[in-house]
Amino acid sequence: MADSARTTAEALGLVPAVGFALLVALLLGLVFAATDSVVLASGRLSAAVEPVRITVRSLMEQRRTTLAPDALLWRLGAATVFVLALLSVAVIPITGASLVSTSADLVWFNAAEALLWAAAWLVGWGPNAVHSLVGGYRFLAQGLGYELPLMFTLITTGIAGGSLRATDIVAAQADLWFVVTMPLAFVAFLASGAAFAFWGPFAAPVGTDIAGGLRSELSGPDRLLLDGGRAVFLGATAAMATALFLGGGAGPVLPDTAWYVLKTAVLMVVLVVAGRRLPVLRPDRFVEVGWMVLVPATLLQALVVALLTLAGVYR
Repeated sequence: MADSARTTAEALGLVPAVGFALLVALLLGLVFAATDSVVLASGRLSAAVEPVRITVRSLMEQRRTTLAPDALLWRLGAATVFVLALLSVAVIPITGASLVSTSADLVWFNAAEALLWAAAWLVGWGPNAVHSLVGGYRFLAQGLGYELPLMFTLITTGIAGGSLRATDIVAAQADLWFVVTMPLAFVAFLASGAAFAFWGPFAAPVGTDIAGGLRSELSGPDRLLLDGGRAVFLGATAAMATALFLGGGAGPVLPDTAWYVLKTAVLMVVLVVAGRRLPVLRPDRFVEVGWMVLVPATLLQALVVALLTLAGVYR
């Protein structure tokens, strides 16, 4: 474990440190959901409290039942989505040090999102319902188009930073933010993060044409876990993009944490607005774009960054 991670754990203690990470994750999800509500309400700030109202209502709502469901896998899937979202935040250095810092933070982050495939499939399979199952298949199909681009973008930042540890990558941007030399990777990372949370153009797994798909049979706490997990994933995507491409907390005058929060908030707004303005893509069309456009583009970006690394640009 990295020194920064040990310092955080020693300063707060294990239990408070875990509690702090959970609080950060929940705040990321809440802020994203509040931003989305404000955008949907055409900028009406009072709509920011809507996620709180939905949360209270969902906790009091009765769970929906279907004919001959696999209840264990169904409930487990929704809960796993939320847990994986929380785990993805553990390696994001929002305060300059993450709760868990390994020699491969980027692998941890990618693994948390990759495991979402299994969790979402359980949500689709569990209720024994057609629309939910179709949503699960759509999510798996889309994954063929964005998993490799996401991996290539993470590898690209690791090449430039000379490490797979998030704090090292932030430190490597002291003189030059990676977004300047990696614009394609930056866009691909945000798009892949949105796809993992089946958000915006990638919302086919919960599309209206299949009565809500993965969400069609969920209600009460189960639906809250799924939607809350999606919001946390999207907030985590914005926060990790800040670390990997925007220099983390680097900035003048304001404290590092303030800059980190500000940059993350701006990226959240970008994800919300783009998600609400862009049309939903058909899964087969997205897979085609992923393989024919995103994969070559991110590979080319990795090649360019590798050459710049050899030239000493990132020293």
